[in-house]
Amino acid sequence: MAPGAAAQFDTAALQARQALQGKAGPMALVTNAKVFGIACFACLGGLLYGYNQGVFSGVLAMHNFNAHMGVWTTNQTNKGWLTSILELGAWVGTIYSGFLAEIFSRKYAILMNTCIFIIGVVIQATAVTSAGHSSILAGRFITGMGVGSLSMIVPMYNAECAPPEVRGALVGLQQLAITTGIMFSFWIDYGTNYIGGTGSTQTEASWLVPLCLQLAPALLLGAGILFMPFSPRWLEHHGREAEARKTLASLRGLSQDHELIELEYAEIKAQSLFEKRTVAEHFPHLADGSSLSVIKLQFVAVASLFKSKPMLRRVGLATVTMFFQQWTGINAILYYAPQIFKGLGLSGNTISLLATGVVGIVMWLATIPAVMYVDKLGRKPILVSGAIGMGVCHLIVAGIMGSFENDWPAHAGAGWAAVVMVWIFVIFFGYSWGPCAWIIIAEIWPISQRPYGIALGASSNWMNNFIVGQVTPDMFTGITYGTFILFGVLIMMGGGFIWFFFPETKGLSLEEMDVLFGSVGVAAADAERMREINREVGLDNAVRHGSIAAGIEKPALDEKADRRSSE
Repeated sequence: MAPGAAAQFDTAALQARQALQGKAGPMALVTNAKVFGIACFACLGGLLYGYNQGVFSGVLAMHNFNAHMGVWTTNQTNKGWLTSILELGAWVGTIYSGFLAEIFSRKYAILMNTCIFIIGVVIQATAVTSAGHSSILAGRFITGMGVGSLSMIVPMYNAECAPPEVRGALVGLQQLAITTGIMFSFWIDYGTNYIGGTGSTQTEASWLVPLCLQLAPALLLGAGILFMPFSPRWLEHHGREAEARKTLASLRGLSQDHELIELEYAEIKAQSLFEKRTVAEHFPHLADGSSLSVIKLQFVAVASLFKSKPMLRRVGLATVTMFFQQWTGINAILYYAPQIFKGLGLSGNTISLLATGVVGIVMWLATIPAVMYVDKLGRKPILVSGAIGMGVCHLIVAGIMGSFENDWPAHAGAGWAAVVMVWIFVIFFGYSWGPCAWIIIAEIWPISQRPYGIALGASSNWMNNFIVGQVTPDMFTGITYGTFILFGVLIMMGGGFIWFFFPETKGLSLEEMDVLFGSVGVAAADAERMREINREVGLDNAVRHGSIAAGIEKPALDEKADRRSSE
């Protein structure tokens, strides 16, 4: 099959599925209610991630915690380590997460990382003893391993369970869960700050309670994930074909012999066979299916990310997008919001915590439209508009701070204007780079490279997250308003990167990403192998000559609606 013929075939397959699947948008979530519910539950991992991001900013502002930690909160560099050690652990978590997800399944990898997270929280709780900062450092590092690994496995799991018309929305749920966790943590901090009083009479429970509360969703996720389905794409790739087809049909709410299930399953099977046979051809000594060979193949898959131009393009898109996501400055604000608001003229610990709580609310509200409309509007316009808005907000805050930072009492209105611009910045982030960056790194990889590709993107996220968390206290002390100028310039550059280098991916299946990035049919041998597999699984005949390609006017969502009305 020539490259042109391959492209025509893939276009025909896309048109056939689009005739069956229905339109994207909010109603698509309703017609795919089962997948939506499973994704919401899996996103408890994102809730844990967000809660951890937000809770420590309020804890750092509490009188009793500062008294208990001594020099570890008064010294800006030490404070940076207490905060950013979580991100360093998360970076480690992303390194092993790909191997864990591929060998043990996405489902069991979520369970394992939840257990790691729980161990880290228990260690943090021992900080109430004389262990102090040592327990916080060790506990946050281990907790970070858990949330870092979950940050890539949960979007992967949701992407592989979701149909194309809602995939972006379900992966975007990860960001909605993160912002929900952030919002909860900010307001819990605000409430527990009053335990024993806000001054010298404040008790250890003021910061111990918010740290320990995160055990509740972790235990719920750990117990509940046992009842969730495996990813149909992972099942197919590991030879559990009957279970994969049954799971896919169950997720879509259709019979196993429905045309949409037949087409989607055939595409999944074809892509899996293509990648397996490619590995068998290039690495025949690792094609025996043994445990040792499976482990070795994981390293081969990682190495393959850097061996072809199409895969390098994906690597660059994932890692650079996550670089710019972190250097928007969002986590600088989330980690040090009370300190930032004090620097903008807000007096009193309680007022700064209250302003921080508003950050959580506006971010949560801003994320909802992205989840509902990202598959309709597309990733590119959302990311570019968000970058422009955030950059403008940063530059305005820098201008206000540079003009009045030496005399805030006489310019209280200017201080509040800067605070409002920070809130508006959070809105721009919440609907754009928050959810869409994770959607990109979850959907652009082929099956065999997906766990490692997502891990690489998430690794970039967490390493840059660590750097931002570490240097922010010293930047605010050293260059003050220059910090906002730096963030503003970088995110404007991020918008330019998306505009010139990112191809729109809305509405495409995970398998069709290979066509978009030029990975399928590049070589004649690959094209011939794909042709043989398409013919073998019946996909070629179904698309070119079957009733699927003929164009079905009544979409599959009508059948699901009929089923619900009869129940």
